Amino acid sequence: MKKSTKPEKQPLSLEKLSKNAAATKSDRWELRLYVAGQTPRSLAAFANLKKICEEHLPDRYSIEVVDLVKHPQLAVGDQILAIPTLVRKLPSPIRKIVGDLRDTERALVGLQLRQTMPER
Repeated sequence: MKKSTKPEKQPLSLEKLSKNAAATKSDRWELRLYVAGQTPRSLAAFANLKKICEEHLPDRYSIEVVDLVKHPQLAVGDQILAIPTLVRKLPSPIRKIVGDLRDTERALVGLQLRQTMPER
């Protein structure tokens, strides 16, 4: 029997496997923010979303802003009833948050970046 000259691969530990699975599952976040023009509330929602993404999802997110003043027909696809509304397209499942996202803790729970809200 011939000996292989290929280096032997070490098996991955359970810890490494779970980290790899988590990284693959939540690799890229696709977010869509529905707004109505450049109102103070719409601008605040975008600024708050950008801040949350930079802190918790650096280099792993994309934000699409949909202005319903210019494209009202686009509200039908995601069943938008109030604005501003954030829709998390990926990772699944789809999640929606209504409001300007100023309550960071609530937004993190809504996006499922944090399990529960801390006690106040």
